[in-house]
Order: sequence, then C-alpha cells, then structure tokens
Amino acid sequence: MLIAITMLNVIGMTVVLPVLPFVVARYVPDQSHLAVWVGILETVNALCAFLVAPLFGGLSDRYGRRPVIVLAAFGAAIGFATFGIGGSIWVLLAGRIIQGVTAGDMPALFAYAADITPAEERAKRFGLLGALSGIGFMIGPALGGLLAAIDIDLPVFVTAGIALLVAVLSFFFLPESLKAENRTATLQLEELHPIKVFRNAFARPNLRGLLIALVLIGVPFSMFVNNFSVLAIDEVQWSATQIGLLTAAIGILDIIIQGGLMQLLLPRIGERGVIIAGVVTQAVGLFALALVGSLFAQPWLLIVGTLALGAGQGPATAAMDGIISVQAGDDEQGWIAGVMQSLTTGVNVIAPVLAGVLYASLAHSTPYWLGLAMMVAAVVVLGRIPFASPSKRTASEPDLAATTAE
Repeated sequence: MLIAITMLNVIGMTVVLPVLPFVVARYVPDQSHLAVWVGILETVNALCAFLVAPLFGGLSDRYGRRPVIVLAAFGAAIGFATFGIGGSIWVLLAGRIIQGVTAGDMPALFAYAADITPAEERAKRFGLLGALSGIGFMIGPALGGLLAAIDIDLPVFVTAGIALLVAVLSFFFLPESLKAENRTATLQLEELHPIKVFRNAFARPNLRGLLIALVLIGVPFSMFVNNFSVLAIDEVQWSATQIGLLTAAIGILDIIIQGGLMQLLLPRIGERGVIIAGVVTQAVGLFALALVGSLFAQPWLLIVGTLALGAGQGPATAAMDGIISVQAGDDEQGWIAGVMQSLTTGVNVIAPVLAGVLYASLAHSTPYWLGLAMMVAAVVVLGRIPFASPSKRTASEPDLAATTAE
C-alpha cells in the first residue's frame, strides 16, 4: 500500500505542472509578469508548508504516520479544488495556501519507510521510493498535458480527485508503521517552531554540513521546476502537451536510475559517490538550460538539459535523504523528516520568486547560471564533510552478484 500511495501522491502533484502557467496567465493582465506570479504562488505555498512541516513531523512521531498522511491528502484535495475553481489570482492564491498548510504527506511517507527499513538499507529504500516517484512523475505530467488538450482546468480537478483517493486509501488500508515504544511521550509545541527546529538541527555537527549541501542542491532544482515551463514557452514556443511529455520523460529516467542503476551503484561507490555523480550531472543540465535561455534556444538542447537535470536530481536526493536519516534515532525519524521538509520548503519559499525575478528582470538564463554556481559549491561542501556510506560494500564483504553467478 505504501507503494501505491507514494505513486499516486506524485502523480497528483505533477499532473498540474504543464498547465500551471496557462492557468495563471488568464488572471495576469501583463504577460511579462507571468514568471513572477507563478513564482509568487509557489512561494506562498512553500512558505505555508515551511511553517507547518515541523508540526506535522512532531505529530507523526507522537501519534503515528497514518493520521498525518490522511490529513495532508484531504487538505491537498480541498486546495487543488479551490485552485481549479479559480476566478481571480486571489482565489488561486487561497488554493495554494490551503494546500501548503496541510502539506505533511511526503515527510510522513519517508518517515514511514524509515520505520520499516534498517539504517544500512535506507538509501536503497529511498531510491526505490524515488523510482516509484519516477513512475508517478512519468504518468502525471503526461496525463496533465493530454487532459489540458481537452480543458486547461481539467488537470487541476483530476489532481484534487487523486488527493482525495490517497486520503481514502490511507485511512482504510494503510497500516500504522510507528511502533508504540518508538513514539515520543509528549508533544512539545515550543520545540516545533521552525526556527528552533533548524537551530537544533544545525547545532548537531553530524547534520550541519549535510543540511547545507541539501540546500545548495535543492535551490537550483526548485528554480528549474518553477521556471522550466515558462522557459519552454518563451524560448521554443512549446505547448502544455509538449511540456508535459518532456516532464514525463524525467519520470522514465527516475525509474531506470533509481529503480535499477542506483541499486547497483550504492554497494560499489556508496552514498557519497552517488551524490557527487548526481550533482555533476545536474550541473551539466543547468549549463545546457542556461545556453537555451541565452545563446542557443534549440528544442533539442532544452530536452538534453532537462533530462540531465532530472537524471541527477533523483539519485542525489535519495542518497542525501538516506545519509541524513541515519544521523537520527528511531524515535526521531518524524522529526528529521520534518527538518528536511522544512528545509526543502524553505528553499521553495525563496527559489520560485528568485527564479521569476531573475528571469524577468535580468535574463532568461540567469536562474540557471546561478544554479550551476550552487552545484559547484555543493561539490566543495560535500568534499569537506566526513560521513560514512553505510550502503558501500567493504573489501572484506563478498560481491553477492558475483557469488550468485558462480
């Protein structure tokens, strides 16, 4: 059931990606401000999620993962239904606020996975969840692009319906993963203030550098996700269907890389090697997209840049999640998932507006050049952090694949 809910969750979140700029464009009188308004809507959504993520993490450690997943899914259904009804930019804003203040599903799902997985297997399990997300990422945007050909609002209402389905399935069929002995005894709300959560997390030497690297990796991809559709419209004049199909191709890559290749690489090069390889691949993609926005607006280069960025993001993030997860105790998995969600949504507060402003006021390529610089900085930071790779096989351990072959 975890598999089905994770995949449906990602499908629901990504169905709307190809149509978001087209929906917003109807309520923006000056189309030159479209990128900024798309950024504002995503920033407000992320700000709300940033504020509530520690609370949802604490609630899941106290009361279990399932109630949080159900609540978040119902909130998403209401938020996207409001967005689909529309009527003005302020109604769209209200929809994104509702969805943001109930955004606790993905951290709870990853904490659920951590509950049922030994520490040394978590990077692999998160990689498999990433592959499932890839399937959702393949289906969602493609479905959104095809539905948009019927009606531009249809993908939004389908998203609301999928979120409602996730809530119902989770309520009736998802067993609770958090054992009673691993639950926190009390819920101290003062400890769940986002700033205090960050302060406590960054005070831990084993987390500080990893969280900084997570930010450096997260900002460029967040700028891409929120700006890519506008870039495709402006530079190569693509439709919502074309954008959706290319976004779906990222999902196919995720399935191949996280579902297969990553499982082979982790025992050989470990989490560190997978993270560095993913960051370098993303840097190549950002360079290509910067060229699309400045010197060489060609569809094939847009495709290459998008696929490279998508191919590197999945394994790098999954390996980072696995490494960060093992730094926390069994009774802190909801807390650490909340920290990562807060950090990710904090990034998503800044990145969409930053990308929109840089894109509209300086040059279409500026967000991607900045992203490239941040990826270089991430490699430097990761190179200075001493952390073990629990998935990496030592020289004394047998090669299971070779042993089986013999």
